[in-house]
Amino acid sequence: MQLTIRMPDDQMSRIEHIAKKLGLKKSDVTRMAIKKFIEEYNDGIEKPFAKVKHLLGVVESGVPDLGQRHRDHLIKKIKSHGK
Repeated sequence: MQLTIRMPDDQMSRIEHIAKKLGLKKSDVTRMAIKKFIEEYNDGIEKPFAKVKHLLGVVESGVPDLGQRHRDHLIKKIKSHGK
């Protein structure tokens, strides 16, 4: 399928520069950009994972078995909080 678009001169120059640098056609660069946009576009509905993705793996609790015994640790924390 074919798509024709009009681009401002400065954006077209950037596309030409990128295409030349990567050894690609301008249409290849444009398809890559559109594909990336479509993958990232979410119609305003962001999945919960996407909201915290940047946080995963960046915090250390200091509790070595937190993954295996998370329920036990949570109950202990709740009980100690009320004291």
